[in-house]
Order: sequence, then structure tokens, then C-alpha cells
Amino acid sequence: MGGNGAWFMSLAVLGALHVAAVAFRVLSRLVLLLPRRPTDLRRYGAWAVVTGPTSGIGQSVALELARRGINLVLVGRDPAKLQDISDTISSTNPAVQTKTVVVDLALVATPKGDEALRLLRQAVAGLDVGVLVNNAGLAKPCALFLHEADVEAWVRMIRVNLWALTEVAAAVLPGMVERGRGAVVNIGSGTTQAIPSFPLYTIYHASKRYHAFYVF
Repeated sequence: MGGNGAWFMSLAVLGALHVAAVAFRVLSRLVLLLPRRPTDLRRYGAWAVVTGPTSGIGQSVALELARRGINLVLVGRDPAKLQDISDTISSTNPAVQTKTVVVDLALVATPKGDEALRLLRQAVAGLDVGVLVNNAGLAKPCALFLHEADVEAWVRMIRVNLWALTEVAAAVLPGMVERGRGAVVNIGSGTTQAIPSFPLYTIYHASKRYHAFYVF
């Protein structure tokens, strides 16, 4: 009986620790929903860099930063869409300046990608960039076994979700370090927090999980 009791207690302790860990993760995210005084992002710098600003979360972030009076460097692969979001910002926030940089982040770590990143470094040179939003991401191909898609499709996903985040940060961070201020926001995926493994989305899941652990 004594051995069985000790075994039961060990399982009970492990169960309690697991429940406590899960509860802590849930509460730590619920805290983010509590009302807080808006941060004056201009104290970090006059400019922000946003990747993937032409749709979805990236577009919403760009518009909100513009509303707060932050000038924007908009980084994306489609010149026409970049011009559209730039025009929208200029029409709704005339005092806000914008720059557009055409970069196909799926070409990072290739000669074409190196040239595009050189243009990004030139664009931010001399600017008081205080905020970087690494938003660009690639989710396709979706729900496939590894052999069901061309390997280049998976490599493109890794380039966008993982390598590009690092390369863009490397282009922007030196200025922040020199000025002693700045903020970096990496847009990950809720799936990497809620689901320990994500069948048929392994590469997407792993590449977005990198966002949670990569601390600049």
C-alpha cells in the first residue's frame, strides 16, 4: 500500500504541475486583454518598418501606426499593392510620410533576395526607425504531406517565415542599438501556442514557432 500511495502522490503532483503550467499560459494571455493606457510609440522613433502591409494583420497594423503619427517604411513584393496602401495612408493621414520597398521575402538567401535587402538597408539608412513589425508570413502549401508538394514550396515558406524575419531584423536593429531605443514585434501564430504539434502543417508550425523564441 505504501508503494502504491507514493506512486499515486507522484502522479498527483505531476498532474497538478501540468494544470498549473497550462493555467499560467492561459492567464498570461488573458492579461493582454486587460485595458491599458495606449503606448506613445513615437518615443521609440519617428519611423516604423512593416513587412507584409498590404492585407490582413499587416495592413491593419500599418494603418494604426499611421493613425498614431508614425511614418512608415512599407515592405512587400507587389509594387501596385504597396502603392495602394501608401496612397490610403497619405489620404487619411496627410502628415505621415511613407516609403515603399519592393522585396520578395521568398527570395531571401538567394542573389535576388540579397539585392532586395540591400535596397531595404538603403531605405532605412538615416531614418529614426523605432518600431519593426515582422508580419509577413507564408502559410501555403496547406495541409499536405511533405512529398505532396514541390520541395521549393516548402523552402519558400521557410525563407519567408524564418530567414526573412532574421534578415529584416538584421537590417533594422543596428540603428535601434545605436540610438538606444526601439521595439520589435514578431507576428507569430496562435497555433504554435495552443497545439503542441500540428499534423500536415509541420513546416509552417515550426517556422512560426521560431517567432516566439527568437529574441532580438
